[in-house]
Amino acid sequence: MEAGEEVLRVLEVCEAGEQIQEVIVSPIEEDFLTNSPPVASWGPGVKPPSQDDNWGETTTAITGTSEHSLSQEDIVRITKDLEDSVGLDCRRYLALTLAVILGLLVFLTPLAFLVLPHLLWPEKLQSCGTACEGLFISVAFKLLILLLAVWALFFRPPRAGLPRVFVFRALLAVLVLLFVISYWLFYGVRILDSQDENYQGIVQYAVSLVDALLFIHYLAIVLLELRQLQPSFSMCVTRSTDGETRQYNLGQLSIQRAALAILEHYYCDFSVHNPALLSASKSRAAKHLAGLKVYNVDGPGNNAAAAGLAHSQSRAMIAAAARRRDSSHNELYYEEAEHERRVRKRRARLVVAVEEAFTHIKRMQEDEQKKSPGDVMDPREAAQAIFPSMARALQKYLRTTRQQHCHSMESIQQHLAFCITHSMTPKAFLESYLSPGPTLRYSRDHWLARQWTLVSEASVTSGLKDGGVFLLKCVDFSLVVTSRRIPYIQLSEEYIDPKSHKFVLRLQSETSV
Repeated sequence: MEAGEEVLRVLEVCEAGEQIQEVIVSPIEEDFLTNSPPVASWGPGVKPPSQDDNWGETTTAITGTSEHSLSQEDIVRITKDLEDSVGLDCRRYLALTLAVILGLLVFLTPLAFLVLPHLLWPEKLQSCGTACEGLFISVAFKLLILLLAVWALFFRPPRAGLPRVFVFRALLAVLVLLFVISYWLFYGVRILDSQDENYQGIVQYAVSLVDALLFIHYLAIVLLELRQLQPSFSMCVTRSTDGETRQYNLGQLSIQRAALAILEHYYCDFSVHNPALLSASKSRAAKHLAGLKVYNVDGPGNNAAAAGLAHSQSRAMIAAAARRRDSSHNELYYEEAEHERRVRKRRARLVVAVEEAFTHIKRMQEDEQKKSPGDVMDPREAAQAIFPSMARALQKYLRTTRQQHCHSMESIQQHLAFCITHSMTPKAFLESYLSPGPTLRYSRDHWLARQWTLVSEASVTSGLKDGGVFLLKCVDFSLVVTSRRIPYIQLSEEYIDPKSHKFVLRLQSETSV
């Protein structure tokens, strides 16, 4: 009885969940959502299901839509991201706290050198003359310049979280700390203990500290910014899934900073990673063995006969697979030709549909000039008005080119409204769908939550070397990076005398007839 009651409660919860998921959509939106896989289930790190070449023509999926839908894999991934983000945030805030404390110590030390004598032994101090008062102005402006320079160089928003500390920045922080401590020790022994009466000398001592801090800041600019400007290595970056390759020139950098620079270029230069294009080759390879069957016409026998039969069956399978492999290139050729023909046909239909839709937009704009201001449509309403006329052609094209998981209906309407707002042509609107673009062109779900792992045999804080290899791994693929040192180039000069450019025209008396 208790088990039956438990089953009834589960069925009631499921029915309640189905009622919550029901939404009201227009016919075009219902068709767009029905024939396209849910975008939320193909987020970063989750591969789309493998489909055959005709899945867009024969498959009809009737699904409910929910504003909050999470799978077990999504929950595990979100939990792991939260745990990693907590550790990264703690480390980031700890580094920021230490940097602020060190900065306050640096900027308050010269001021403390000037104020402490007035607080501890004011009656013994000598009067400050004109030269001493001029040093006050020098200290004030140098501290202001140092403050602006430190803010511009160090207090910038972090671009990424690195696995190890930045060696040069840590060395500079230790150098500044030791430098300030040594100044404090000298100040305590020679000025505070003896209660020096020469206030102008104390001011000059504070000025020397500020000058030294400015020179250390110049050293930081050389080590952190100027040293890496001259290209020294050529980095070959290859994506492991489709083999797309790019070349980048980098300077003297550590492995982790070189990886950061490569990832910044990756999001702008590489085309978006599409796992659906890779599933076609896997399904094609599986078809060659799926249709092979072996029959036993003699019936079941003893164990020895069964073992011999299994061996003969395996040899028959291998022979049949070899025979089919000889003709597999023909199948691949005709499959690719048929796919290209289908893409060209649906692309032509899409181009015609978009051009007709934009023609209606022009007509609407001409008619709206005669209407009252209250009847004028904004770009969002205009995009929603013409979207149904192109939705079916765009949907079929995206399914054929396996881009449906990269573009949601909302993002398409937003892009259409953007093109209408800025009076862009139909060709400009279609460019985002006819050719795959860089990762940053698409929604933030394709790149925002992606976490990279740096795999290297050498220490990530060591510098780049000739022939070094390291990997940048994420959930779906990895980037294989190979470094090559730019060769030393020897140029020589060869002088050509301008008078040597003289020629003689030789004419023949006899000509060919």
